[in-house]
Amino acid sequence: MYDKILKQTAHRSSSLPNGAWMMSQKWENLLFMHFPVSKQALQSYLPDGMVMDCYQGDAWVTILPFEVSDMHFRKTPSIPYLHTYLELNVRTYVKKNGIPGLYFFSLDANKLLTVLGARMTTLPYYYARMDMWREGNTIHYRSKRWGRSKASLQASFLPYSSPYLPKQESIDKWLLERYYAWKTNRKCTVEIGIHHMPWEIQEVEANIQTYQLTPFNFENLGKGRVVFHFSPVKRVLFWPMRILK
Repeated sequence: MYDKILKQTAHRSSSLPNGAWMMSQKWENLLFMHFPVSKQALQSYLPDGMVMDCYQGDAWVTILPFEVSDMHFRKTPSIPYLHTYLELNVRTYVKKNGIPGLYFFSLDANKLLTVLGARMTTLPYYYARMDMWREGNTIHYRSKRWGRSKASLQASFLPYSSPYLPKQESIDKWLLERYYAWKTNRKCTVEIGIHHMPWEIQEVEANIQTYQLTPFNFENLGKGRVVFHFSPVKRVLFWPMRILK
């Protein structure tokens, strides 16, 4: 399985990371909610060295709830207790040294040990109370960050089309096919390299009941049409994090 994933690289906009992959996860029931955003509203939240990446002049922020399962390190079985959990990412689109990728504003998870471990690598993880359940073909997702924070999401979504591959040069492919991510703190920049097969996605009807996640005001979102994608499952490979100067 892993050799097959590694051999398929034509869909990437950048080369595979150097060395051997370190960890694998299976991502399930992914709802991508892509919001066009004012470039002026977004720019002040990006650190030095991160260049905003735009599609036809527009900046974007993506909210992504999903389930992680079968997490394990290379040549080892799944990690007891930690191998499955719910996650919620808030990210935007950047370039670093000419490579397109992602910049994370926040990552929420419902396993405290996962959050504590990830925070040791400087990633902005937060502990949240989360639920995901099905009613027929409709998937419901609910998240509320622990503590005094108001960060929350409640949404329902119903995939309704057959899976398809995004077209070349489409906004769908531009939004989805990203294989590097960065997070900067006062001392350094952390780089995460991943790889997986091309995204196969479905059209989805989504209803967002509660939303409060980005560091800027909600009215700065919705500059244009929100783009939704759904993917039922994806096997992902992770490389060791790199500290950049």
